Amino acid sequence: NSAGKEFYGPYDAQHAVEKYREELGIEVVPFQMMTYLPDSDEYKPVDEVEKGTRTLDISGTELRSRLRSGREIPEWFSYPEVVKVLRDTHKPRSAQGFTVFLTGYQNSGKDAIARALQVTLNQQGGRSVSLLLGETVRAELSSELGFSKEDRKRNIGRIGFVAAELTKAGAAVIAAPIAPYEDARQHAREQVGKYGDFYLIHVATSLEYAEKTDRRGVYARARSGEIKGFTGVDDPYEAPTNADLVVDAEKTNVRSIVHQIVLLLESRGLLDRV
Repeated sequence: NSAGKEFYGPYDAQHAVEKYREELGIEVVPFQMMTYLPDSDEYKPVDEVEKGTRTLDISGTELRSRLRSGREIPEWFSYPEVVKVLRDTHKPRSAQGFTVFLTGYQNSGKDAIARALQVTLNQQGGRSVSLLLGETVRAELSSELGFSKEDRKRNIGRIGFVAAELTKAGAAVIAAPIAPYEDARQHAREQVGKYGDFYLIHVATSLEYAEKTDRRGVYARARSGEIKGFTGVDDPYEAPTNADLVVDAEKTNVRSIVHQIVLLLESRGLLDRV
């Protein structure tokens, strides 16, 4: 616990299984808790250590903390080969992959935020950074899909799959689709969550502002009926209820929004504080 006291004793699990071994059908192989004696450079069962003898131990909680933070694991704790396997399978937070998933209306500012965040993360170094913009993914990965609800979900599913694989490989992934449906976003969170952190950023710029500043004229084309199934015009946008961060490009500039995202990642130990 916070006071450094173990919740359970070293033999509590053994005793519990032993008590119900007939019911469980399990034969207990007893063991003794070992502790390191630095003065004689050896391990001994704690029950055999004389009172007053200097000992060293690392609890499971402390070991996990050292692995997460990348701190040193003492030579006496285990064999170098074992420590290497532990390091390889429990990478420190600063080396783990993650996904930042931006969602919002067309022209909400999410693409500009995504590109600026990519530059910032590349400058920090330490990971490869992958950018998955909605229109790019549509053109390269989902060109055969339309804009029906099912096709939109399938497109987000593909983005989630790619983001999950990149996250698994230790990359920083920035995805910026419109992603108008809550269940599709949740599915993407679950896909990525198997391998690393997923942060949903709701770019909550108003529809009115996104339409007013639309230089490409896509909203006007949607209003005229030239484009069908356009989010915010004749297709709904379900605002996230579980966003990790909510930003508004109408009220806050891109640089400040990127800073907010970086602070979020720093607070979770994924980026070093600068």
